Amino acid sequence: MEYNQNNIQEDSVKKKWIKRIWGALPAVFLLFLLLVIALLFVQIGAEKEAIKADKLAKMKTDRPPINVVALDLVPMPIRDRLSLPGVIEPWVKLEILAEVRGKITKKAVKEGARIKKGELIASIDIRDHANSFKSAKASYDVALADYERIKKLYDEQLATKSQMDNALAQAENYKAGMDNAALNLERCKISAPISGIVNHIFIEKGQYLNIADPVAEILQIDRVKVQVGIPESDVDAVRRLTNFNIKVDALGGKMFLGKKHFLSSTADSRARLYNLDLMLENKNEEILPDMFARVEIIKKQVENSISIPLYAVISRNNSNIVYIVNDHKAHLREVELGLLEGWRVEVIKGLTAGEKVIVVGHRSVNDGEKVNVVRSVNDPKDILK
Repeated sequence: MEYNQNNIQEDSVKKKWIKRIWGALPAVFLLFLLLVIALLFVQIGAEKEAIKADKLAKMKTDRPPINVVALDLVPMPIRDRLSLPGVIEPWVKLEILAEVRGKITKKAVKEGARIKKGELIASIDIRDHANSFKSAKASYDVALADYERIKKLYDEQLATKSQMDNALAQAENYKAGMDNAALNLERCKISAPISGIVNHIFIEKGQYLNIADPVAEILQIDRVKVQVGIPESDVDAVRRLTNFNIKVDALGGKMFLGKKHFLSSTADSRARLYNLDLMLENKNEEILPDMFARVEIIKKQVENSISIPLYAVISRNNSNIVYIVNDHKAHLREVELGLLEGWRVEVIKGLTAGEKVIVVGHRSVNDGEKVNVVRSVNDPKDILK
């Protein structure tokens, strides 16, 4: 009886194991299938790479040399330049205002005329002011006579010191009135306080003026100033400079040399720019106010740098590369770039003087491929000629 029970238990265990094995077969088969597929992909990839390498090698062998233009690397200066817009202003801009009331009796100058310091601009009717002066002078003469009479009496001890002091004070008061009347009479002739050009005349003969009414505007432009807004990032470089190249487009792009006159210590509240004033000599007065100018600021200059056209550089995999020519073959070279001036870029690492860099045809060659240099140039400017 016990023997039969043992046999039954063994059969049950065997059935369980057989059931587990059959249950695991699909998973084993799937794993095997995935392994086979992975091996196939690896083999296919390897075959593709081999075919690609074989094809590239065949191209290098069978393909005729690529025609290229090469640049012989010669050290030359390169600058980090900043070009900023500016506006030309007169060195002095002075508005002449009326200092007395009255009617204009003479208009002595026209707009655009040159005027010297002290020359007459206009005259105001002097009659009222002349009468005021005569009245003030008469009052002063009387007060002065009274003072002299009382002083004589004081010397004879017939008048008190208080009486003499009062007479003196009254005489001085009338003298101040007379001097003021004389000054107003003098101000009836409106003269130029500086030499320059009459830019505007705001009056006409017969017009009545009140005090502080505008009469004329005079400009001094034998020297001018150029006003430029400097970004915060460039203030330190500008602070170290004294001379600046200035280009005036209205004069055919003519270049002038300007000198630093003033750099503000605070930025404009809206534009966040620091105001720079440059002094520019203008003896022949060809530069006019409100002309547009471009100010060149040289932040840094390297005298003997290796530079190449920016378009000769190829960006690839987060690096910059160029192709040089050696033994009639193109060779890839990784480079590190520096200053940029126009379309020229400084190479601070990767190239040396005397090497040849492919500047035309460089995007059609591969590393180690044969090339035919159809033209060599020493200056990047000659490439496009």
